[in-house]
Amino acid sequence: MGRNAALPAGYERFRVSAGHTPDDTGCGLLHVDMDAFFAAVELRTRPELVDKPVIVAGAGPRSVVTSANYPAREYGVRAAMPVAVARRLCPHGVFLPPTHGLYGEVSKGVMAIFRELTPLVEPLSLDEAFLDVSGALRRLGETPAGIAELIRRRVRAEHGITCSVGVAPVKFVAKLASGMAKPDGVVVVPAGRILEFLHPLPISALWGVGKKTEESLRRLGLSTIADIAAAPLPRLRKAVGNAAAEHLHALAHGRDERGVVVDSPEKSLGAEHTFDTDQRDPRVLERELLRLSERVAESLRRRGLRGRTVSIKVRFADFRTITRARTLPAATDVARVIHSTAVALLAEAVAGADVRLLGVRVEGLTGEAEPEQLTFDQPAPRWRDAEVAADVARSKFGAAAVRPASLIVSNPDPARGEP
Repeated sequence: MGRNAALPAGYERFRVSAGHTPDDTGCGLLHVDMDAFFAAVELRTRPELVDKPVIVAGAGPRSVVTSANYPAREYGVRAAMPVAVARRLCPHGVFLPPTHGLYGEVSKGVMAIFRELTPLVEPLSLDEAFLDVSGALRRLGETPAGIAELIRRRVRAEHGITCSVGVAPVKFVAKLASGMAKPDGVVVVPAGRILEFLHPLPISALWGVGKKTEESLRRLGLSTIADIAAAPLPRLRKAVGNAAAEHLHALAHGRDERGVVVDSPEKSLGAEHTFDTDQRDPRVLERELLRLSERVAESLRRRGLRGRTVSIKVRFADFRTITRARTLPAATDVARVIHSTAVALLAEAVAGADVRLLGVRVEGLTGEAEPEQLTFDQPAPRWRDAEVAADVARSKFGAAAVRPASLIVSNPDPARGEP
């Protein structure tokens, strides 16, 4: 699980570990935060530096630290710190320049994992997001803590970095929990234990308490969240004003009415898979494209969407990543169409190279009720009818109930629903 660097004394009971999975009753909200994101992305291709203090920063005289890995943080180096200060604190640190464009690419891939699991994703920055998974538990056959672990495994496998996850009934508690889970862990706060989790914490842990507000509260003799919860509202109002007092009083009692806010309608849907060992066999790659195309098509139909552009993503053994796309004559939600297009794109893009990851994505989404342009080479409607029938069977009998024959393998992977 990694070091418990941010876990206060006595809070181990909330952490998911090999022998201990806390109760996650009522926990529909996750906060996922990448660990030392910019530094971790750089270290994917520099494994010899993993145990050394690494600092990502510009070279200019006024540059500040963009990211520091955990060995560098042990010297007191933090993001937004002037580089000159960081060099004084950590003279033997390895300073790396930022790789522009790379972090956005990795962030996009990580957010795509989240959106595969639930459409309710609220990105806060490149490296963190809230997820509402309450509506996805039955479909995925998982608990909230199980989804948190699934996210951690996929982010590590597909992008070579780690993340920490907080699981809770409300947003601000989930965010606190993810901070305590760092690095590379999960902290779960069940609905019935929110106050047990919150009340011993200092008032600075409350969302919205800055330095001035903290000073005002401490002048009243309030030092913990339990003190805020016990303080009469008129007393709090006098110290910090009406709005802030009511906000902090609600949080101190574990109340946070804010839901996950999705920025915009989905513009694309996709799925990716990272191979356990690098692959170059065209048959293996095409079979994986079929599996991914099935997942994407089913997701499109479930949301009542179709898309006009099919794209593939290929990550090679050295982490070099390419994408290729093709626009179709008509929007589709049929796996057979998506797969045949993806195979053609793969043949054009890859020739005998070792592949680490494959992804399929459908873009240019429209509602399925929109008029379609008929073409002479459009597949017969029975393919879609068969896939819709398979959707119904899977919804009743499980993900592995109906699958293409070519996806029946001799060494099944239960994590992907293979019997």
